[in-house]
Amino acid sequence: FILSLLLVRGVRESAEANNVMVAIKIGAILTFLVVGGMLVNPANWKPFAPSGFGGIVTGGAIVFFTYIGFDSVSTAAEECRNPQRDLPFGIIASLIVCTVLYIGVAVVLLGMMKYVTFASGAAAEAPVAYALQQLGAHRFFRSIIVIGALMGMISSLLVFQYGQARIWYAMSRDGLLPKLFSAVHPKFQTPHWSTWIACFAVGIPAGLVDIGDAADLSNIGTLFAFVLVSLGVIFLRRKQPERPRAFRVPLVPWFPLISIILCGGLMMGLTVITWIRFVVWLVIGLLIYATYSHRHSEFARSAADEGS
Repeated sequence: FILSLLLVRGVRESAEANNVMVAIKIGAILTFLVVGGMLVNPANWKPFAPSGFGGIVTGGAIVFFTYIGFDSVSTAAEECRNPQRDLPFGIIASLIVCTVLYIGVAVVLLGMMKYVTFASGAAAEAPVAYALQQLGAHRFFRSIIVIGALMGMISSLLVFQYGQARIWYAMSRDGLLPKLFSAVHPKFQTPHWSTWIACFAVGIPAGLVDIGDAADLSNIGTLFAFVLVSLGVIFLRRKQPERPRAFRVPLVPWFPLISIILCGGLMMGLTVITWIRFVVWLVIGLLIYATYSHRHSEFARSAADEGS
């Protein structure tokens, strides 16, 4: 609720608050890498992949949840000063930095204690704090990690709320959703109704369902969206090859095809119940599109006019 108030208040205020939280989060991660690195026992890295390639794919499909926020960068296009330059740089740079930090945390954590330690109990709920406590790290460092984890969750929620409201705003402006979703606050010039709807539509179910089930459903939906984006890159490059593009995906269609294969492989690593839930929500979305969105879409109307 508080984050939604901040987002309605304005983008600049939200960005400033997010910058502070991200700085604290990165500081906590770097602290863990330094302190935890001194407690690493290389013997804990053996065997390196105990579950083989299948375990890596299954784990990747779950851990993919941490990468969902990168596509939220693109939702800020209309509020960037130079989106043609800033967006590609922001997406790629943040992806590289976060990947390096993720790998660093995983390597250090699994070097501190054997991987089986984190299978259940307190170690599974808060692995970083647990490892530091068990290996005798000073309480000051453990407190930094806890604060950093809290800042990380809050900043992620802020970005997700921001991105979802902007997606609904764009869809509503095109006619895919009712005009309520593209209503702009008269004073703050933000899509306030979309922000509040996202607050309650996401917040209430998130407090009622299992966090693992919610993460799996979010993962499969995002992976499917990435598959569609990759297909869209191939389609648009062939249909509109001369269209001006400030950033061009290299090696089309090979990069998009690799993306489709990898995302599809991660989707296959998810559970059957996750697939069932995904299909149910996909059918609901298609019904909404068939009964409302298609008839009101500005893009569909312009395409029909061009065809006639």
